Amino acid sequence: MIETIAPLVTAVLQQEGTAAAPAIPASAAAALAVGLAALGSGYAERGIGAAAVGAVAEDDSMFGRGLILTVLPETLVILALVVVFVV
Repeated sequence: MIETIAPLVTAVLQQEGTAAAPAIPASAAAALAVGLAALGSGYAERGIGAAAVGAVAEDDSMFGRGLILTVLPETLVILALVVVFVV
């Protein structure tokens, strides 16, 4: 996957300072960054959520920890959105 994305990123970075329009508009690159962050977050939450439900099923006092650990990967998406708006 990295081998297919690297030339695309290199082409965009090389055209940044030229008068020609970049291969990918900035809004599309921002959408791609946030989308990939959301995809990774969802993938992480899949395993964490399953483990949290199992832990809560065995011991009700684990609900708080399970909730915090389930929400933790979502901070990646929030951070990606903040970076998009700051840059």
